[in-house]
Amino acid sequence: MSTAKGRGVRHFVDLHRVERETLAWIIDAAHSLKRVDPRGLAHRPLEGKTLALIFEKPSTRTRVSFEVGMRQLGGSVVMLTGSELQLGRGETIGDTARVLSRYVDAIMLRTWDEDRLEEMAEAATVPVINGLTDTSHPCQLLADVMTIDERRGGVRGQVVAWTGDGNNVARSWIRAAALFDFELRMACPEPLMPPAELVAWAHGQGARLSVSHDPDTVVRGADVVVTDTWVSMGDKEAPSRHNLLRPFQVNDRLMRIAKPDAIFMHCLPAHRGEEVTDVVLDGPHSAVWDEAENRLHSQKALLMWCLGGEDKLPK
Repeated sequence: MSTAKGRGVRHFVDLHRVERETLAWIIDAAHSLKRVDPRGLAHRPLEGKTLALIFEKPSTRTRVSFEVGMRQLGGSVVMLTGSELQLGRGETIGDTARVLSRYVDAIMLRTWDEDRLEEMAEAATVPVINGLTDTSHPCQLLADVMTIDERRGGVRGQVVAWTGDGNNVARSWIRAAALFDFELRMACPEPLMPPAELVAWAHGQGARLSVSHDPDTVVRGADVVVTDTWVSMGDKEAPSRHNLLRPFQVNDRLMRIAKPDAIFMHCLPAHRGEEVTDVVLDGPHSAVWDEAENRLHSQKALLMWCLGGEDKLPK
């Protein structure tokens, strides 16, 4: 369990900062919450709680899933952007965290710099949730593990193949491989490999992780094939990235190398015809729409854990 200065605050700043048993509870709770129609809940487990959503980067799925999820659990939401806050006028993120902690019960921050997230968690006296940074996207991995559970009967022992950029989502997959006991094979172009120190950390944790430059090798016989956009928000090197990543596109030929019942996953938004073709994204292997929906259910479970609602899980 992650804490802030021993105060028992349940932050969710990255997967490896939370105990494995807690991650397992969140995934199990997400499955339970998905089975329950929120309109039929006899009680609202987070009634009276308020979540602040701070976006310094644009969002569709993160914003909507957190807002709808919090409201379904009976809580309320305050939506903020960096330009609306004094953050955009020189106030430190630590001071912002101290003030918001007097008003709300939890804070979700979507930002570029991991240090900003850490500063907010250090200063806040309420839970802080990582809604995405340039180096991690742990909320996405909760939904992804939940989706593999549903579509493949459990994540343990599965073979997951990542092809593309070793970006923030790829790095969270590496963390997940060390925590959820599946095999992760990665194919990335040399300039876009995941950090060597992260790979070393995963190996030190006993992760079954291999990294190469050949998509065919990693996808062959895989249970799950995953990719992400070639160009992240604000990236000014689009042409060079496209040239590097074109051989890593997920298309019908590549999916035929995977197991016949393999699933395809993508955190979205997808750039059709770039990292993935329409045939794959809209085809029978695609699990992306379930994956997107599961952001809602997994984050509802995460909010319940952050706010101490384990005993309020609907039956």
